[in-house]
Amino acid sequence: MSSHREAPEISKDPVADSTDVYAFVSPNRPDTVTVIANYLPLQGPAGGPNFYEFGDDVLYEIHIDNDGDAQPDVTYQFRFTSTIANPNTFLYNTGPIESLDSANWNRRQTYTVTRVDARGRDTELGDSLACPPCNIGPLSTPDYPALASAAVHDLGNGRRVFAGQRAEGFYVDLGAVFDLADLRPFANLHATFGLPGVAKGPGVNATAQVNVHTIALQVPISELTRDGWHGGSVDDPRAVIGVWTTASRRKVAVRERDPGETVDMGPFVQVSRLGNPLFNEVLVPMADKDRWNALPPSDDKLFAGRVAHPELAALLPGLYPGVFPNLDALNKAGTARADLLAVLLTGIPSGIIPGFQNNTGSIQADLLRLNTAVPPAAAPNPLGLLGGDLAGFPNGRRVADDVVTVELRAIAGATFALVDKTFTPDAAVGVVTDGLTAADVPSGFLSSFPYLGVPYSGYDTP
Repeated sequence: MSSHREAPEISKDPVADSTDVYAFVSPNRPDTVTVIANYLPLQGPAGGPNFYEFGDDVLYEIHIDNDGDAQPDVTYQFRFTSTIANPNTFLYNTGPIESLDSANWNRRQTYTVTRVDARGRDTELGDSLACPPCNIGPLSTPDYPALASAAVHDLGNGRRVFAGQRAEGFYVDLGAVFDLADLRPFANLHATFGLPGVAKGPGVNATAQVNVHTIALQVPISELTRDGWHGGSVDDPRAVIGVWTTASRRKVAVRERDPGETVDMGPFVQVSRLGNPLFNEVLVPMADKDRWNALPPSDDKLFAGRVAHPELAALLPGLYPGVFPNLDALNKAGTARADLLAVLLTGIPSGIIPGFQNNTGSIQADLLRLNTAVPPAAAPNPLGLLGGDLAGFPNGRRVADDVVTVELRAIAGATFALVDKTFTPDAAVGVVTDGLTAADVPSGFLSSFPYLGVPYSGYDTP
């Protein structure tokens, strides 16, 4: 999955687990960029009586690099505070929650938003901002969309923010992907290791009815770009920003004698980060995954070899005998994957794709790179650049983009032809997929901020 439980240590700490990051020019406010950072993966909707919430002891951050050094030039920090209104009940709510100040809502969260510039100067943009409750059911949260709408806060100067539960928008057939890449639409072609094969069929969305916790921020483009640039030239290097998110905890946690009491001390230490989808999940070996989560993007040159020679690309010809002969030859030649190095670690330079670039220079770093001069697509293609849509992944990432299919095809060789005109991708590359589309997300997506769908309720979800 994109970055859910992607490393041994963070899988034990879901409150701090960065699961997905999205960044795109807002389709209904094209002078702004929307950045969405998701945490707390795979939430079962019926999670009471202690429903899911952000960690009061976690520092959540969204970082922007606008000068190509893989260091944050703009950072937005989010800190949460939980309060209990009635200490004498075990219930999350004692009646219908019909507003964010409802007396029936017993455990609620508020948060602060702080902007930090490249010099470390901070400006508080909002405090005591209300999160919505979790979506419990028709009696407890009878009009959940209204509650969520009330939790969209105006921070001034064209900024909006939302923090709370949303439906999981990332779609993936986890059962197939982690069963030795036995992709259901092509299961009949799998080697199966001498075991009985399985019939091919449609993909199964493993995240179809689970929730996440979302931090969504919408800000003017000029607040993120170098020198406040906001122009129409795609070729201008100032148009490109790099985005990543992190979660950090205090260095020391002391458990007090009083049950349930913990005192956190010391500086914050990064425990999770995320830029491009599936980077740590698929490219970083198991032994280095925790280390990757703790490092800044500026150190990602340490993992460039894993990008240049991805393990999955080497496995595909063996898993699907005879299906990927050209990829197999490329692997056996030991050819470094310059295409993947560009897409994931430096951005795509001018001249590769007509009318497009999102290059940030020579420093190798896992950043979600967005060219803010590319306008939103009138008819978005979920395959993004592979589908001829310059506004889609890996030019940033929109909520409905099919990143699993895009990355499967890229690893299988679809993008290598862009840097080596003599290479012919295998015929199967153009159709390889896990068999899912955005239509397999039951909640659907919103047409406006915060774009991810209404979370699934505990009462209504099987």
